[in-house]
Amino acid sequence: MFTINYKLKFAIIGIGILGGLALMFTAGFWYGFPFLLIGLGFLVSYILLGTVQSAAVLLEKTQFAAAEERLKWTFKPNWLYVTNRAFYYIMKGSIAANLNRPDEAEGYFEQAKDLKLPSDNERALVYLQLANIKANQGKWTQAKNYFHQVKKFNVSEGMLKDQIKQFDKALNQSGNMVHMRSGQAMQPGGKRRRPKMR
Repeated sequence: MFTINYKLKFAIIGIGILGGLALMFTAGFWYGFPFLLIGLGFLVSYILLGTVQSAAVLLEKTQFAAAEERLKWTFKPNWLYVTNRAFYYIMKGSIAANLNRPDEAEGYFEQAKDLKLPSDNERALVYLQLANIKANQGKWTQAKNYFHQVKKFNVSEGMLKDQIKQFDKALNQSGNMVHMRSGQAMQPGGKRRRPKMR
């Protein structure tokens, strides 16, 4: 999917709005209106979509710190289009999990699961991440409860199916929960790749 550099987007917003207003006052309304319209269009796009897509590219390359920094450029996560907001929290959770911040990761995944996710694949992914966090904390009952939810979803992606099978096998063993690191980062929009499992 085509992605505009976020800094270029900010430049277009500034030039479009300020340049459009300047032309309106100096040359007339219709001279500045197209520039103003472009600037406002990019501003609305930025507010609704944030920097989720460009951060997903970094996450796919396992550049967790860079992806986290990119997500900070999202102005107001609560103003994002609901699907993008869900991906925002999934990515924040995935980054926190991979940077060994399980409590923070759990909070983000909890926020994601309460939002509108596009398919059962994403829903299963979020619950699987939560189950894995609880299992790694030794909270087996909670892990099993989350995993019970995973089994309710109609999962169609092979990689996620494999992760579910691995988790099921580990959960049924008497002791050790294995960290699962398979998978790739989920890319919001277009083809989606899964966040790293921990």
